[in-house]
Amino acid sequence: MRHHIYTDATLATLSEARGWGMVADGAIAIDGDRIVYAGAANSIPGQHADFEKTSLGGRLITPGLFDCHTHLVYAGSRAREFELRLEGASYEDIARAGGGIFSTVQATRSASEEDLLAGALARLDRLLAEGVCTVEIKSGYGLDRETELRMLRVAARLAEMRPVRISKTFLGAHAIPEDMDADQYLDGICLPTLREAAAENLVDMVDGFCENIAFSPAQIRKVFDVAVELGLPVKLHAEQLSDQGGAALAAEYGALSAEHLEFVSEDGIAAMAGAGTVAVILPGAFYFLGETRKPPIEDFRKAGVPMAIATDSNPGSSPMTSLLLAMNMGATLFGLTPEECLRGGTVNAARALGLRDIGRLASGQIADLAIWDVTDPAELTYRMGDTLLHKRIFGGAEC
Repeated sequence: MRHHIYTDATLATLSEARGWGMVADGAIAIDGDRIVYAGAANSIPGQHADFEKTSLGGRLITPGLFDCHTHLVYAGSRAREFELRLEGASYEDIARAGGGIFSTVQATRSASEEDLLAGALARLDRLLAEGVCTVEIKSGYGLDRETELRMLRVAARLAEMRPVRISKTFLGAHAIPEDMDADQYLDGICLPTLREAAAENLVDMVDGFCENIAFSPAQIRKVFDVAVELGLPVKLHAEQLSDQGGAALAAEYGALSAEHLEFVSEDGIAAMAGAGTVAVILPGAFYFLGETRKPPIEDFRKAGVPMAIATDSNPGSSPMTSLLLAMNMGATLFGLTPEECLRGGTVNAARALGLRDIGRLASGQIADLAIWDVTDPAELTYRMGDTLLHKRIFGGAEC
């Protein structure tokens, strides 16, 4: 067991519903993989007096970060598509040139498990270097049984190769294969694959894309009904391009989160508030696609909907592996405060993954910590492109 105290630290505990929870001359005591004390250094309980001590010279400690919406496992690149779009090509032009999501599907289907693992590891390592301790990874670039399962197996292997917590999400209802209609795909491939993935313990959550270019609310219900049957929590890509009523549908099923939400209605927000569904804000896709409709941040605030923030790391609409940059974008593009951004990457992101004993600096919480070469937590959102991490603690162990 590990028995350790980090002293001479500035703490942003996020221990209350509002405020940083700052402790200027603070200390954190860890016993095993749990925090047993977080507070003023001059009030450390006597039973921890013989713990090994490390002075941090005033550095900031926050909870370890969470990237609660990613598509890290894929093959191929969409850089040429990006170039064509900037040269004025239409979506149809790009599709004819082999671009779009189906180019990623084809590349991912063709990649071996080892190739997918190597690419995902490189992307994961960039997140870990910024203090991320938990990453959600979605499938959805296979759209066939074999590749969807392979993506989930790769996601599971990442947690064996790095000190990180991986939440595996089945996103078989991501797009409709070109050679069949939506219901044929759901009934013949997607839902049987979900059942198989659950039987292999490869799924923690189930997601879908509810949009006029993807799956209808009625079709998403079919997916969610199977998830409920399997005892799996749900989340939903909702209201990114239009209002399909996805947020309200997600809330009806007690979804952990609804994600994107640029076009969410007042009724959708009210339903989310009533269900405790987290709004996951994804500024990377908004920025990269040049969108103009912003998610209704002030309406979420007024309704008491918790907001998380994530990279949406993927090859087509958010080729980003920096959660700190996503936090900065959330502030500069959408008007989130630095405190909201840090909560969005910690305690609210944990809630979006169904994790309740992690994400704050408090006794009893899992000891995932990020130690930063700054003293003001606003610096984490303010700076762009800086290497701010001093040390990452995962489950009480330095890494």
